[in-house]
Amino acid sequence: MAVLEYQARPQFADSLNRKGKLLGGYTESPSGLCYTFNFWPLCDTFVYFSHHRVTVPPSGWINAAHRQGVKMLGTIIFEGSGEADCLKLIVGCPQAGAGPTLRTDSIPVSRHYASVLAELACQRGFDGYLLNVECPLRGGPEQARALAGWILLLRSELVTKVGPHAQAIWYDSVVFNGQLRWQDRLNSLNLPFFLSSDALFTNYTWPPSFPALTAQYFMSLDPALISDDAKRSSISSVKSLQNIFTGVDVWGRGSHGGGGFGSYKAMTHIDPQSLGLSVALFGQAWTWESEQDKPGWNWSQWWEYERKLWIGPVDPQEVVPVPDAPRRPKEPECPHDAFEPVSSFFVHATPPDPTQLVFYTSFSPGVGHSWFVEGVNVLQTEGGWTDIDKQSSIGNLVWPRPSVMWENNDCPEPLPSASSMLDMNDAWNGGNTLKVSISCAGSTADDALFRCIWLPVQSLDVTSLVSYDVNIVYKTVACEGTDLDLGLFVKPLTASGGDLPEINVGASAQSYLKNGWTRQVLSFSLPPGIVKASIAVGLIIGFIAEDPSRPLDFSVSLGQLTVYPSSPTSRISKGTPGILWAKFQSTKPLTSPSTDLSGVLTWDITSFFSRLTLQVSSPEDPNPAWILDDTKERFPSFLYFNIYVNPHSLSGSVAEPTAAIFIGTTGLDGRANRFYNVMDGRGLRFYVQGVSDKGDVLPWEMCAHVDCMFELGGR
Repeated sequence: MAVLEYQARPQFADSLNRKGKLLGGYTESPSGLCYTFNFWPLCDTFVYFSHHRVTVPPSGWINAAHRQGVKMLGTIIFEGSGEADCLKLIVGCPQAGAGPTLRTDSIPVSRHYASVLAELACQRGFDGYLLNVECPLRGGPEQARALAGWILLLRSELVTKVGPHAQAIWYDSVVFNGQLRWQDRLNSLNLPFFLSSDALFTNYTWPPSFPALTAQYFMSLDPALISDDAKRSSISSVKSLQNIFTGVDVWGRGSHGGGGFGSYKAMTHIDPQSLGLSVALFGQAWTWESEQDKPGWNWSQWWEYERKLWIGPVDPQEVVPVPDAPRRPKEPECPHDAFEPVSSFFVHATPPDPTQLVFYTSFSPGVGHSWFVEGVNVLQTEGGWTDIDKQSSIGNLVWPRPSVMWENNDCPEPLPSASSMLDMNDAWNGGNTLKVSISCAGSTADDALFRCIWLPVQSLDVTSLVSYDVNIVYKTVACEGTDLDLGLFVKPLTASGGDLPEINVGASAQSYLKNGWTRQVLSFSLPPGIVKASIAVGLIIGFIAEDPSRPLDFSVSLGQLTVYPSSPTSRISKGTPGILWAKFQSTKPLTSPSTDLSGVLTWDITSFFSRLTLQVSSPEDPNPAWILDDTKERFPSFLYFNIYVNPHSLSGSVAEPTAAIFIGTTGLDGRANRFYNVMDGRGLRFYVQGVSDKGDVLPWEMCAHVDCMFELGGR
């Protein structure tokens, strides 16, 4: 399966001083509700971990991370008796029939496996590796030095094959003499591996004094070792305190604070904002794995539990209980303030600039009970589904509760109360909506008949000299006697110049869609002199009450939000996406009395132009016959493809595609393996329906189909 390429997030000065990395690896079932990670704005790198020798992150996890501007790393691990394989990693793979190997006084270092592993990362679309060597090296300091040298080769290969953003991160384990001795901090014993790598993950069993000791030791290093010296190799990266990720185990295995809801105690000592170190959070799926086998446990309960750990409780007055953590022998008491969510320690980063990667969200957590296509429920499951590839932003400005405010800031009335939820009973495209519920007290003020609030939904970073389009799909429900007037809008959050700019926002265009949904589209751009800015996309909601003295409530269900560069001028020939052809190839013969059809469905995508009208007046005409779109939008890109099937009846007829049966979706590359059960009929017609990167479902005339005919015995 193809994956999204990594695109770096925009960087502001205040976003450079706090970083976090996550380490986890999870197995999902497509026929159930499973663990997914949804707080991507709070980390910059996700390490997909397992205890296999080489762990390759699944494509769905890579896509989910890259949509949010997060790097996804695999793992190379040597444990227990893995020392022999670790030595092979360094010396390479002797070829069959080769002559005697070179004899040297030290361990030779080969580029072979560095190249192979970098090529694997390139082909699968992930961004590097965590190096976890948890077995002693019998070769002692010589083997340790050779391993550090091999890491430099790996980093060089990763930069060449994957890109300059690629990373090789060392886990605090083996030290310079080859012994397995976790240090829980940076010191002279593991310094050589830190210098050879892009960053260091420390172990998580450190006492409270170690983060400060780590920072103190780092500041004592010779600047020549960690600075950008032009004479040094191009693969020697600049080091800072941010490159030291201090481990915190959410399971609490020797971690200060005891893990769980006490993990904040450890992060308080790491102090990303003031001390400058970064955090490596181990086993963050503790919220799921520690509770999933308890009677009555379900996804909704987990989601509340998960949100509480990461962003805090819905009610800001709720006191989150924190169990007492055991102290080490002779360890002094370490008092801490009340619970703080993980989010309080990190900058909330935005996804990549939509000029680099179209911003699309259906507010999906990667799970659901149903599947909707343009508001129509085409699939209803009993146990639910999990598909990380479909995961997208859940709206980073509405959690743990929406931050509504009066549109006219001088309104003296109390703010309405607001709550947010992921509603799996309805959707535009996908399995859920983001439902925001608003409750407003009655008012006797003279102007209470019409009131207006601002509801920010999603933050983004944008740049100058670009016009952006925003497209939102929503539906509303209001109590009796209340009318709503919604307007899509964009407001500034921060800017590179300091003062908040007045964003140039055009008028929104509204259209009514089927099944009660509404679409609004508008264009915006930054004013001259502003290079880049953080903006909030949201809704201005006006509500009129027949009796404003009575309380009222209403809800807005958001089905889809996209932001992308505005289309080029009408003079530019822009392609229209479509599905060129589809092909079905059976992988096993269909014989009576079996009715199981197995095969591979493939297709190709295309872009075609509208009919050409030539207007060349003379050979001296300075205007070209046509102007082609040379932007990244020049060829269509798709989020996924919906697959449908219609049976060929015994009479030979086939129903229209609108009557076809939905059987699944695919990923980015337009290829899937599926198994189908064939009932009565002469064959099947498969339909491939693309969903563009802007969330547009292709009309049936732009889609492709293929027939698979068969004859069963006795018919």
